[in-house]
Amino acid sequence: MSIDLYHMDASAPCRSVRLTAKMLGVELNLKVLNLMAGEQMAPEFIKINPQHNIPTMVDDGFAMNESRAICGYLVQKYGKDDSLYPKDPKARAVVDQRLYFDMGVFYQSFGKVYYPVMFGGATSMDEAAKKDFANAVGFLELFLSQNKYAAGDQLTIADICLMASAVTFESADAKVFDNCPKIKSWMETCKSELVDHQESNQVGADVFGKMLEGAMAKLG
Repeated sequence: MSIDLYHMDASAPCRSVRLTAKMLGVELNLKVLNLMAGEQMAPEFIKINPQHNIPTMVDDGFAMNESRAICGYLVQKYGKDDSLYPKDPKARAVVDQRLYFDMGVFYQSFGKVYYPVMFGGATSMDEAAKKDFANAVGFLELFLSQNKYAAGDQLTIADICLMASAVTFESADAKVFDNCPKIKSWMETCKSELVDHQESNQVGADVFGKMLEGAMAKLG
């Protein structure tokens, strides 16, 4: 069966799906959508995903969006076991909490700092947003002081999604985790364990970093 993934390399959520597929040995048919050119508004894509966002997956006619939900779906359908997304209710609840944290706190707070500059034409960075982002980073450092991985003692899709975010953050600011030894150690562990991390995650994060660099150069 062919699994289509509509994506952009620079997108951390898209890269989390690619990393999950690599861990499962699942082949994806990558279809690049250039959001800057408005390709997501094409009628044929809106028919697949009315929200017209990425990543969007189509697996044998079954279409869905939202990266973290896609990652969970892929593990449940194609995983040889449940190690990446445990079935035990308590273990899964912790993984889910970390996924929601990534979406609603960790990545969102990063976006509130940089996206107004990158996409909205802002000429300065919001100091309150920078404080919220620092707090979010501190939460992940705390989580990792309690466990080797983000959601326990084994690598899960929570680590995959958070790593896609974290590598993106480093592309924006190489010193972002300088005061977070637990995060830095965890990132090195994940880089060594994630299949094809360099090609499926780091390359795209570097693309994002270059895009942001151009926007940041315009700050007063």
